Amino acid sequence: MILTVCMSPSVDVTIELDSLNIGKVNVVKNKTLSFTGKAINVAIGVARLGSEAYATGFMYNENGAMFESALDKEGVNFSFVWNSGRVRENYKCIDQKSMLTEINDVGGQVASEKLIELLQMIRNFSSRSSVTVISGGLPRGVDASYYRELFRAVDPHSLKIADTEGTKMFAALEAGIDLVKPNLEELQETLGREFRDKDDMLAGCRELLDRGAKNVLLSLGKDGAVITDGSKNYYCKSINVAVNSTVGAGDGMVAAAATMMKCGAPLPDILRAGVAAGTATVTTFGTISFTKNKYDEIYNSLLVTEI
Repeated sequence: MILTVCMSPSVDVTIELDSLNIGKVNVVKNKTLSFTGKAINVAIGVARLGSEAYATGFMYNENGAMFESALDKEGVNFSFVWNSGRVRENYKCIDQKSMLTEINDVGGQVASEKLIELLQMIRNFSSRSSVTVISGGLPRGVDASYYRELFRAVDPHSLKIADTEGTKMFAALEAGIDLVKPNLEELQETLGREFRDKDDMLAGCRELLDRGAKNVLLSLGKDGAVITDGSKNYYCKSINVAVNSTVGAGDGMVAAAATMMKCGAPLPDILRAGVAAGTATVTTFGTISFTKNKYDEIYNSLLVTEI
């Protein structure tokens, strides 16, 4: 089983328009609602790859039942820590030129006893999980150091994957992480510098390894990804596809990586699977995961090289 812990769920409203006209009436061509959150997306991706996923994390009373229904349809089991209030809503407007405009809501607050409750749930569920994924932002008012406590609660026999950034990433690394997956922009912002070339990127990855990561999977967007353990470095270039939405691409990458790690796969296979899932995700409009058929098609066309 792969356990995914969602810290900040959201309802994503994806809207298609001919063009976004500020200060004027805009007519919607198509609208899709996704009940999402980074670790929820990961759980759905894991299920679509044929592995058992279990989702936990924080959920909110007013509209959380819709998340349960969405996970039911995907065959994902779940148990959440429930809070008063409403899951935040994010709006993503896409025009005919594929220009994306995002309006993101602020997440709700959780009581201190709920933070303790989630740690106990992670202790229980991770003891039955081969891999535990914790990803995303934190509820309003929760200190970044909570990420360290989350990963310290994970059973020592479960592999640990972190997908977050900044001080939250540093806090997670203090607990020791088997795989951390930043994208290029997140890594640059976290380390406070810009990378000029491949050597700079690898040096940035090594900083995360020195801080407590065993492996770093660095997403390069449409250019693919790099994975390294400090001694071996591999690169996988993506293929050209029609990009309908970038929503959930990084989560698809984490889902495939987690599935491969559960099976004990080597780094090149983890990388290849991650790039295939991330690329497959961007071909879909208004959904937060990929289809298995598209994943297989792309996986079979990818090549991993040592760098």
